[in-house]
Amino acid sequence: MRVGNGTVVTEFILKGFSGLDQKLQLFLCLVLILMYLTTVMGNAAIIFLVCMDNRLQTPMYYFIGNLAFLEIWFTSCTSTKLLVILSSGRRTISVGGCFAQSSFYFALGAAEFVLLVVMSFDRYVAICQPLRYAAIMKHQLCIHLVAAVWVMGFTFLIYRLVLLSKLTFCGLNNIQHFFCDNTPLFQLSCSDVTLLWKTDVVFLLFIVLSSLCLTLASYTSIFFCILQMPAASARRKAFATCSSHLTTLAIAYGSCIALYAPSSGHVSLETNSIVALLNTVLYPFLNPFIYSLRNKAVMLALKEAMARATAQLFA
Repeated sequence: MRVGNGTVVTEFILKGFSGLDQKLQLFLCLVLILMYLTTVMGNAAIIFLVCMDNRLQTPMYYFIGNLAFLEIWFTSCTSTKLLVILSSGRRTISVGGCFAQSSFYFALGAAEFVLLVVMSFDRYVAICQPLRYAAIMKHQLCIHLVAAVWVMGFTFLIYRLVLLSKLTFCGLNNIQHFFCDNTPLFQLSCSDVTLLWKTDVVFLLFIVLSSLCLTLASYTSIFFCILQMPAASARRKAFATCSSHLTTLAIAYGSCIALYAPSSGHVSLETNSIVALLNTVLYPFLNPFIYSLRNKAVMLALKEAMARATAQLFA
């Protein structure tokens, strides 16, 4: 990319985790490979079961299947490059690749937060208005809600790609992170990044915080509905489901706020990278276990699918 003094920046160098010695980098790489493969296979298994098992053809599992699909892409847009960095030491990324990675990261993140709101609304209707659940959560409404999630995400993706493509750089190309995050990328630009900074503020306030408020409102209503349930077993089951969901919500929202709150710019590169790992690696890794694989219906469908596959293999 050409700048005023004639310098052309064609690639960036990602400096995240550069302070680790080689053995520690290889150990971290092995851990992340196992987590990444587990994330992809676990979420892919959920998508397969939701599509193939008639018992999982319900709104809740329809949303979970979409979340699983989203998680595969969300973690892949940053984890694959990080694994290359840790395993081979190749830290370069093209300007176009950097812009694409940054745009997909934020677009998929925005779509995920909106999908979490949709899922919390689904749980609210199921627990607080069970008799009206079938009438409210019709198949057409579920399709429209998911379509709105993806349209919003990809609209944000295109918008960011257009804005990032207008940036110019002054020869410096060291990004102080393991992926093309906003702050270290903007710091290298010679352009006026005011509009992009304002976009970040809008993203944080109107996407993250508004979705958090809506999600907490749904779960607060669910909490009071649970307290009014006469059966202790029903209350325990509902509380267990909510506590699992709230754990993953705490990781997703907590890591995002920690990364993009105004004070986060004063933390070290290592601390920022560790918090980013929680957001890009740990949360997608936990999704198959907390949202689905602890669910009896999903586990039963998985066991039956494995039994059928085994029977066909040895037939």
